[in-house]
Amino acid sequence: MTQNEHIHIGRVNTLLVDRYTSPGLYLVAADGEDVLLPNQYYNESMKVGDLLDVFVYTDSEDRLVSTTLRPTAMIDEFGLFEVVDTTKFGAFVNWGLPKDLFVPKALQKQPFQVGDKKLLRVVIDEQTDRLIGTQKFVKYLDDKPQGLFRNSAVEILIYDETPLGYKCIVDNKYNGLVYRNEVFETVHVGDKRTGYVKNIRNDGNIDISIQKIGQERKDDSSTKVLELIKKNGGSMPYNYKSDSQLITDAFGMSKKAFKHSLTVLQEKNLIEVKDTGIYLK
Repeated sequence: MTQNEHIHIGRVNTLLVDRYTSPGLYLVAADGEDVLLPNQYYNESMKVGDLLDVFVYTDSEDRLVSTTLRPTAMIDEFGLFEVVDTTKFGAFVNWGLPKDLFVPKALQKQPFQVGDKKLLRVVIDEQTDRLIGTQKFVKYLDDKPQGLFRNSAVEILIYDETPLGYKCIVDNKYNGLVYRNEVFETVHVGDKRTGYVKNIRNDGNIDISIQKIGQERKDDSSTKVLELIKKNGGSMPYNYKSDSQLITDAFGMSKKAFKHSLTVLQEKNLIEVKDTGIYLK
C-alpha cells in the first residue's frame, strides 16, 4: 500500500492518518493536502501513521470528505442507480453514500421518476467540480478499440434495449451490440456478463455474442445439455422434433445448437434419443 501523491476526487485514495479532531480523522496525501474522515467511519483500529483506503467526494457544502464506503460506481465508471428524488433542475440517485448523486435534467434522456433504475456514468461537472451522473454517456466511449480480436472475451454491461438488440458497454470503454436474434436467455438493462467479440465495425462499434463463437460454443452447448439432463434425473422430454421455443425456454439455446448437441452426445455414447425424450446411458 503506497500513499497517494495527490488527493483524487471520485476515486479510492490511499492516505495517511495525520491527526484526530472532534469531527473525525484528518488524512493526508504526500503533497500535504488533507481530507476529513468523519467520526461515523472511524474505528479504534485506525491509528496516526496508518495508511487507509478511502473514497473521496464532496459533501453537501462542496467540501472534500472521505468515506470507507464504496459507491455503486466511481468517476468514469458505469452503474445502475435507483432514482430517489426529483427536482425541476434534475434528479438524485442512490449510489451507496450518505449524499445522493445528482443527475442534471440536461443529462437525462427522458425525465426521471422516483423508483426508476437508470444506467449512468459518473463524471465530474467541469463548472462546479462536483461528481454528477449522466445518462448521455456515449460520447465518453472510445470508437477506436485496441487489442480486441474475434472471440476475445470481454466484460459487457447492458445499457439499452432496441428492436435490433441490446446495446452494451464493452470493457468499460467501448460501444457494443448483442443482436436480439442471437439471445436465448433473459437479458435486462444493468446486467453484467462476459461476452465475446464477433466483429469490430468501421464506426468502432463492436458486435458481441454472449456465447463463445465457433467450435468452442458448440462444445459448451453439448456440455450444457448433458448437465441439464443430469440435473433432471437422467431424462428430459425433448428430441430433434421439439418446438424451437420450448428448446430455447428449457436449454437457453437455438434449436440448431440443441440438435448439434444431441448429435455430439450420441456420438460420444452419452445419451439416447427416443420419441419420448432424451435419456442418459
